[in-house]
Amino acid sequence: MITRFAPSPTGPLHLGHAYSAILAHDMARAVGGTFLLRIEDIDTTRARHEWEHQIFDDLTWLGLTWDDDDPMRQSDRSQNYRDALNTLRQIDGVLYPCTCSRKDIIGALSAPQEGDELQYGPDGLIYPGTCRGALWTGDDAPNSQSIRLDMAKALTAIGPKEICFSEDGAPSHIQSKTMCFSHSDLLADVGDIVLSRKDFIGSYHLSVVLDDAAQGITHVVRGEDLFDATKIHVVLQHLLQLPTPTYHHHALIRDAQGKRLAKRDDARAIAKYRADGATPQDIREMVGLP
Repeated sequence: MITRFAPSPTGPLHLGHAYSAILAHDMARAVGGTFLLRIEDIDTTRARHEWEHQIFDDLTWLGLTWDDDDPMRQSDRSQNYRDALNTLRQIDGVLYPCTCSRKDIIGALSAPQEGDELQYGPDGLIYPGTCRGALWTGDDAPNSQSIRLDMAKALTAIGPKEICFSEDGAPSHIQSKTMCFSHSDLLADVGDIVLSRKDFIGSYHLSVVLDDAAQGITHVVRGEDLFDATKIHVVLQHLLQLPTPTYHHHALIRDAQGKRLAKRDDARAIAKYRADGATPQDIREMVGLP
């Protein structure tokens, strides 16, 4: 078993991060496996070195150890993402450039039926297809436009088989099961997602798939809020002929009002608990782990 924790250095770690990191660490250690750390700093406009240092400090304080002396950093892997885009580009019509802004997308989605709620998927607003069919010219991924995946053509390239992955029931000893979803679900609920942004090469969806494969991750431990994103990742694994890991989507840690914890909730930062005198065992108990 090879698991990983992959935080973004854009803010402090909170209890939700601690839960995911401890769970991935403990799952691997329980079977003599490997636990890796990856710094997801692909968005260099938001990543900060001081947050990265805080991540290392908080994880060490929690008693977690990782098995890579020099953790992978996405900021070092731009060429890998560029190469993958060019590989996907060879699949006829699967990728296309997009110049739409968020305002453009909202306008296109709102125009036909005023008052209808906008539909969101795992990549944000479900894209209406305004630029679909545009040609990607030149030899490399353009830096001034986004690159989208034409989901319909991607599914045609994959073939008629269902898209499936294995969901691990750990650590509550729930039996593992196979999760499958149809092409129609992907078209209606996901749509044409962004694989590279105009201000940096790659996207979360592309980079996480490539990085998990590069690190040989066998079990991905992540929050249940990313369950729908996993559908995208399995599609990309099929297209790029990469292995599909086993996934464990854990429950989210919420505050007393039931609100999901987020980085902007600094009061819940691990560093704040440390400053207030909490111990690593206190943190484990707060998130329901022994």
